[in-house]
Amino acid sequence: MIDLYGISYGIGEWFMGIVAVILDFFGQWITPFQGLADWLMRVETLNLLAILIEVMIMVVFVSIINLFIIMWIERKMYGRLQDRRGIMLPLPFRKIQKGTGFLQNLADGMKLIQKENITPKNADKWMFDIAPAIIVTTSVLVFVAIPFSETFVVAELEGGLIFILAILAIAPFAVLLAGWASNNKYTLIGGMRGAAQMLAYEIPLILATVGVILLAGSLNPVEIVLAQQRTIWYGIPLILALLVFLVAIVAELERLPFDIPEAEAELVEGWLTEYSGMRFGLVFVAKWVRTYAGAALITVLFLGGWSGPILPGEIWFIIKSYIVFIIIVWTTWSLPRTRIDQVLNIGWKRLIPLALLSIVIAAVFKWVGWF
Repeated sequence: MIDLYGISYGIGEWFMGIVAVILDFFGQWITPFQGLADWLMRVETLNLLAILIEVMIMVVFVSIINLFIIMWIERKMYGRLQDRRGIMLPLPFRKIQKGTGFLQNLADGMKLIQKENITPKNADKWMFDIAPAIIVTTSVLVFVAIPFSETFVVAELEGGLIFILAILAIAPFAVLLAGWASNNKYTLIGGMRGAAQMLAYEIPLILATVGVILLAGSLNPVEIVLAQQRTIWYGIPLILALLVFLVAIVAELERLPFDIPEAEAELVEGWLTEYSGMRFGLVFVAKWVRTYAGAALITVLFLGGWSGPILPGEIWFIIKSYIVFIIIVWTTWSLPRTRIDQVLNIGWKRLIPLALLSIVIAAVFKWVGWF
């Protein structure tokens, strides 16, 4: 397995070693540089630098490389499900990726960067600007506690699962904030719908994880995966919790059939109506990141995380999470939009009882001694 912290520490030590040699050389003539090299090579300094490099590696993988892949997968699947080819623009490197359209997302991003960021005249400018930033930041922060393997994780937190669920719970407030700050009736309705929907599905989402916590005996995502390695994947005995969690996470992400807050036929673009330029682009990027975060969380809780034969654990984790992501996308573009009353009824009257039933099942398994 890849030791993310070990790699980060090695890179930091190598870099600081070069800087220390340069400072020692100039320290012969420049007094303030004397002793600075020793401070840079201290264990505490190297540990801090290693943590920063760790975060940078995860951000680059999640927000750039992985983002391009999942965006390409969704847009290609969307096209195929509509009986068309999907994105095709080859851009440069025609022979390498001819007809795949892989770099189309890069072209779209460059286009959005060049667009003007327009703020409505009567909008609350501060809240209007801060809402997308909150959504993007929380979307990336989720990956701090999601382990790609036993050693490939930014922070192994004892309460990691609580941290992840707490970060996901911030999004409804940002959505309502964006809808309110835009000072537009469509955005306000969309924001209120989004907040109501997300809050309705937060409860079954959390309850669906309780069974996993009972069987694993831990809130640490790494320990949850290790517990599954000792027994079986929790998606098998807790199939009901897995289905509840899958439906709830799709609703949390505001994807079809639960995209009521954005219903284009009714609300133009919902709470996003007044956003333009890169602010609009960043919110869409955050949605893709959150979708993959949901797929990764399902992989950790129910599919054994990085468990698998022959291949490295990180590869198994990526394969499983991509399969879950494809299932989410397939579901998204195969079902019609539901009404707001149906969405809330499913959350409050269907998923919560099923989630409670899954907790009872997990408690019975634990009491019998099967886990």
